[in-house]
Amino acid sequence: MSRTALRICPLCEATCGLTLTIEGTRVTGARGDRDDVFSEGFICPKGASFGAVDGDPDRLRTPLVRKDGELREATWEEAFDAVAAGIRPAVERYGPNVVGVVLGNPNVHTMAGALYPPVLLAGLGTRSVFTASTVDQMPKHVSSGLLFGDANAIPVPDLDHTDHLLLIGANPLESNGSLCTAPDFPGKLKALKARGGTLTVIDPRRTRTAKLADRHLAIRPGADALLLAAMTYTLFEEDLVDTGELTPHLQGLDELRDAVRDFTPEAVADACDVDAGTIRTLARELAAAPTAAVYARIGSCTVPHGTLASWLVDVLNILTGNLDRPGGALFPQAATDRTPRPAGPSHGFTLGRWHSRVSRYPEAKGELPISALAEEIDTATEEGEPIRVVVTVAANPVLSVPDGDRLDKALGGLDFMVSVDPYLNETSRHADVVLPPPPPSQSPHHDFAFNTLAVRNQVRYTRPAVPLEPGRMAETEILARLVLAATGMHGADPSAVDDLVIGQTLGKAVKETYSPVHGRDAKELAGLLTGVSGPERRLDMMLRLGPYGDGFGVRPDGLSLEKLLAHPHGIDLGPLASRLPQPLKTRCGKVELLPQPIADDLPRLRQAVSERSAGLVLVGRRHLRSNNSWMHNVPALTGGTNRCTLHIHPEDAAGLGLVDGQPVGVKGAGGAVTAPVEITDTVRRGVVSLPHGWGHDRPGTRMSHAAQDPGVNVNQLLDGRLLDPLSGNAVLNAVPVELITKL
Repeated sequence: MSRTALRICPLCEATCGLTLTIEGTRVTGARGDRDDVFSEGFICPKGASFGAVDGDPDRLRTPLVRKDGELREATWEEAFDAVAAGIRPAVERYGPNVVGVVLGNPNVHTMAGALYPPVLLAGLGTRSVFTASTVDQMPKHVSSGLLFGDANAIPVPDLDHTDHLLLIGANPLESNGSLCTAPDFPGKLKALKARGGTLTVIDPRRTRTAKLADRHLAIRPGADALLLAAMTYTLFEEDLVDTGELTPHLQGLDELRDAVRDFTPEAVADACDVDAGTIRTLARELAAAPTAAVYARIGSCTVPHGTLASWLVDVLNILTGNLDRPGGALFPQAATDRTPRPAGPSHGFTLGRWHSRVSRYPEAKGELPISALAEEIDTATEEGEPIRVVVTVAANPVLSVPDGDRLDKALGGLDFMVSVDPYLNETSRHADVVLPPPPPSQSPHHDFAFNTLAVRNQVRYTRPAVPLEPGRMAETEILARLVLAATGMHGADPSAVDDLVIGQTLGKAVKETYSPVHGRDAKELAGLLTGVSGPERRLDMMLRLGPYGDGFGVRPDGLSLEKLLAHPHGIDLGPLASRLPQPLKTRCGKVELLPQPIADDLPRLRQAVSERSAGLVLVGRRHLRSNNSWMHNVPALTGGTNRCTLHIHPEDAAGLGLVDGQPVGVKGAGGAVTAPVEITDTVRRGVVSLPHGWGHDRPGTRMSHAAQDPGVNVNQLLDGRLLDPLSGNAVLNAVPVELITKL
């Protein structure tokens, strides 16, 4: 007998609602939930393949513990005993910084990944923290921190209401959106055009998104910040700046004008390979539109001036009066956000509070560049002990980080390593303990991170669609026990972690004068929380303290877990709305248009005006049917266009004597790979493209389908030394490469 169950899809940032068909305990089908308040039935190939992802036979089902050099199945008790024995002695002998914690992208797709890693980091006290952010979006966090005082205050385009959308280095028809949570992003772009709006795409590739655009500009890779700076210059020069209602909230307008005076369209045109007249037209159209939004993503982040490009995106939204207004770029308000504090000066955002041990890279948002992980393990200095222990949670840096070969060797020399991962992959194969979480159907789901980036305010929660299989452990319990084992509390009840967080959070809330529970008893409030588990009680607490919450009875119509459970398809909280100045946490209480770190980095951008790469440059590529490397192990999500090929323009191919399908060597500063050629005019001349997440050919893994068509690891072309200096983000695009045609 089959049944259905609701589930929010965890496979990309769109967070679509699904209706699962379940036979016994097996997911046999997935379709879009038409009653979902956010996605309204939209589904992509990843969501439709939920059952295949969930039931992948290569998923680990029991812990693995290394004995006599070999990973063997073990009990949960044996696994956590080994974790405690491997981590605590190293911390007690050498200090907390010898433990490196690596958090991968899937952490933001699960409840456990949102709730427990912060507790782990606080308990360990380590500064050796590395995440996928520094091979992705860290420049946006840094620019938002410098502009608004909060690295997580990221405005998103009001897709449903804007008249003019400018996309830079973004391909949402493949990615489904990123740092902009929007189910059916393709449909929203088509609706924009249908209502008479304008879509402009700036990308060196003619992507599926670019093909939909009214105008596509094939910019020279890496020149995004120059183009945006010239548009900013044009707004000032032609007296097109109109900050409107934003004006009282801005500081540094005159200083900004002076800072961009050298970036004329004529000066940057050759470097961008976009003529000056077109650059001026882009600025004029942006200023003239009734409403407009500039949105940029990974193509503009993973370049040498990623933070400057991210900063200039918001500068353009500000100068045209489109920040914080409907139809422009707005700050979402998630249901689990902290209680809104009164507007006014705050603590601000600081870079470089500490530095990496070897190359002295500055910290950003509490993290060190993940490109530095290998050297922090394998290089001795007088600055302190190297990393001796690594904890990875849903991370595969051997494939996702520059120079995976070096990191591969470094991980093999650790004193101890533990991985929380459903697969034995290129990274977790080095672990001494592997702790496998259950498949997504057996886990609850709420999007803590993505609701802070959603294009409409809403809240949804789904309990597990399938009960835990015998012998499995909930991901939330795995991470709670990991916290206890790593922080000297091994053997305590895992509920102690949730109780600790609840006690600390409520204890602070009752002391905040603006909190709805100010002056009340924290223990009494804890007793009022509902839910069948510690994570549910924490969700209930966050909802009740949040901007829409019931305040523990203060606002009877407000949110609570009980109310959310009564609405299985979610609760719509309305369109995005203007919120300034409340989100600002700068020291002056205003938007700081020209923060000092930005001003200090502008000379480097001026130098880029005259810099050129004489040969070919590399850019990345995204596939609709895969998000991270582990999805290549699902047959339903591979094949077809989802292939690891080198895209090259027909004229470049002809000049090198290349033909379709021919293997060609690609050489970069970090190494060389060989990939089949795919000749296509969707990539501009002088540019070649390889997708990320491939390279499944290392021994000792258990990803059988991925190994049949392993592809090559594009990040092996990089040596990890090219970083955006403000954010520590790896430079993955606009990288010079050489093609070797005779193999």
